[in-house]
This record gives sequence, C-alpha cells and structure tokens, in this order.
Amino acid sequence: MKSYAQTLKYLFEQLPMFHRIGKAAYKADLNNTIDILNLLDNPQKDFKSIHIAGTNGKGSTSHLLASVFMEAGYKTGLYTSPHLKDFRERIKINGKTIPENYVVSFVEHYKIDFEKIAPSFFEWTVGLAFDYFRNEKVDIAIIETGLGGRLDSTNLIQPLVSVITNIGFDHTDLLGDTLDKIAFEKAGIIKENTPVVIGETVEQTKNVFLSKAKQENSKIYFAEQDFDTLNFEQDFDSETALLNMQVVNKNNNELFTIECPLAGIYQLKNFKTVLQTFEVLKYLNIAIDKKYIENGFKNVLQNTDLKGRWQQISKLPLVIADTAHNEHGINQIIVQLSKIQYQKLHLVLGFVKDKDAEKILKLFPSNANFYFAKPNIPRGMELNEIKDIAARLNLNFDLFDSVSDALNSAKANSTPNDFIYIGGSTFVVAEVI
Repeated sequence: MKSYAQTLKYLFEQLPMFHRIGKAAYKADLNNTIDILNLLDNPQKDFKSIHIAGTNGKGSTSHLLASVFMEAGYKTGLYTSPHLKDFRERIKINGKTIPENYVVSFVEHYKIDFEKIAPSFFEWTVGLAFDYFRNEKVDIAIIETGLGGRLDSTNLIQPLVSVITNIGFDHTDLLGDTLDKIAFEKAGIIKENTPVVIGETVEQTKNVFLSKAKQENSKIYFAEQDFDTLNFEQDFDSETALLNMQVVNKNNNELFTIECPLAGIYQLKNFKTVLQTFEVLKYLNIAIDKKYIENGFKNVLQNTDLKGRWQQISKLPLVIADTAHNEHGINQIIVQLSKIQYQKLHLVLGFVKDKDAEKILKLFPSNANFYFAKPNIPRGMELNEIKDIAARLNLNFDLFDSVSDALNSAKANSTPNDFIYIGGSTFVVAEVI
C-alpha cells in the first residue's frame, strides 16, 4: 500500500493538472468523466446536489450553502477547487476533509482501470469525490465547477438547483473572448426542468441565460431582482473582519440579519445568491428555517474552514489576503480598497502565466508600493516578465524570491496606519495562510 504522500505525488506528477500546468490539462469533452463514472457505477445518481458555476464567487457561495445545510442538520458534501494547502480541502463532508486513507485506497483500487482512460487530475478528483459522497451517504452535496460549465467534469450531476454566480473575463483562451460566449459555457449547467439562480444580472449576458432556461424548460431566478440590501457595515476592529447587514426578500418582506466573516463588499451579491437559492429550494419542499440560514452565514468559517476571502491576517497594519485573480474579481477589490482608510497602500502580488497581469495591475492605485513574487508552482509568472510590465507602468516596485519575503518587506516598510493587501493569485494567498 502506498503512503498518502506517494499517492499525491502520483496524482500531481503523472496526471495533467490545470492549476499547475494550465491549458494543456483542459479536456474539451466529457468522455473521460463519463467513462470514469460508468466504471464507478455512476455514484452521482445516489445523492442530491446543488451545482455552482460562475467566473467569481463560486467558492464563497458554495461554502455558504454548505454551512447553512450543516446548521440545519444535513450531512453535507462539498466539492470545490483549487485547494490552498492540502489536496483534501477539495472534498469535505460536514467541514471535514476526506481521510488520507480513502484517497490512497481509491487511487490504488482504480489506478490500472483509470490509466486506460487517461484522465486529467480534475477528472480523477471528480470521480473520487462522487464515490466518497455516495459511500458516506450524504444528504446533499454542493458541487462547484472547475472551469466553465458545459464541458466541466462536474456537469454530469442532475442537481436540485443550478446556480451561476456571475460572468466576467477569465480563461478566455478556453471559454471565449466575449461575455456572451463565456456565459454560454457557464449556462451549460442549466438542466432540463431544473430551476436556475443567476447571482449577478448583466444585460449583456441575461438573454443567454433566459434562452438556455427556456430551451431546458427551467424556471430562472435573478437574485438581484428578488433580494435587496438595506444596509451594511464592515467591522475590522475584531480579530476576524465582519460584514454586518440586513437583506430583505422583496416578494414577502422577510428580513434576514446577516453577520458574516466573509467581509469583502463583493460578498453582497453572493449573499443574495445564497438566499435566493434557499428560496427556490422551498418550492422543492426543502424549507430551511431562517435561524439556520443566519447561523450558516455567521459560522461559515468554523463550519467549512473556508480561507482566502478578504481574510484578515493581522491588524496594525491591517493585512488582508484575497484570492481574486482576474479582472472581474480585482475590480471588486478596488471598490473595497476605495472604502478603507489607510495612510499608505502596500500590494504583495504574484500572477500565473495565463493572466493578463498588465490589465490587472492597471486597476490598482498606481501610487501604491508593489512587492512582486512568483507563486511557487510551474504555472507561476516569471519575475522578469512582471518587472517589464511594472517598469512600463512606472510603478514603485521590488522583486522577491518568495511570497513570504515580499510580505516581510511590506511589513517592514509599513506603519500601523498602513494597509497591506496580498493577492493576484490563489497560489500567492496559499503561501501566506
């Protein structure tokens, strides 16, 4: 029997893995996954699920949904990607990661059969997750797509509800170079006679979703139409930042008092998306009491161990890490930064090769101090490339051998009234937290 470390080495090094090598790992069809799930006797048919797609917000939305179900007493599976520290973060039940011995025994048992299929890392992981959720008899599984939707390996489930958080530019080489093309790929998770929730309404993509929902005879709900934020405030005084607000269901005036440690302003849209999803579930005879919904928001970090979403690392100076990594996500961060008072802004950033780093860097305040490092993965953008871009933009910057060195320099150059932001890539954040 191989050890867990040996098993991970096999998965990481022998199989194509998108987050390490990028586009070469992408499979433009579902044939491998179909073969894998047939081999496993289609475990996805044996548990209820909710399917989440979108450019940004998938992770926060998925974890919030899972937290609420956990508060309500459901045995809750959660499949997300990528992981930050440990591969097992991708597959959880009631907030607990899949056991090492389950991963090892699964890989050992199916290795020969799977190698005949030649799956990607992600396809292998989907099979593992679905097999685990079936064998552990989860009541509900929250399944997040990896990339896109229509051709994503997770798109073989038949969910209770499909959820699409938003549409922005990301992975344009694979999903399309216009918002309506990207929306078409995300809309591929809309299934026949299955309700769909759209988190962020954008005129350019709205008709794509309406058309697909009509084609599939699926009822469509736009969360921003039905839910409204009455007030909100951010609290950075405690050790964990908080976002406090009231959200009203405009159809019945039901009022939700939300206190949530996912404190980024961009979460407002995700919160409405989650509330709309539970409203739709009522029509499917799954009614979750308001107290469980509110507690699910409040306890999301302790229930699910979600990390890297406007995560407060320390105070004085305030240090925040966030996994936003594309133009749509960074724009939300810029809005957030504009609402925070600080003396000097320090940005600890790194990127992966397939991101338009120049376009992203142009979004940040040009008078900040920039600290660049390469994420410690093969896909990380080389420092000489970042150097050329930063010099062209006339930024005040330094280059560092590691993310930790960059952060230590930012701290050394900061006063208690300064603000340090860590981001640009999920993998930069992973090295910090």
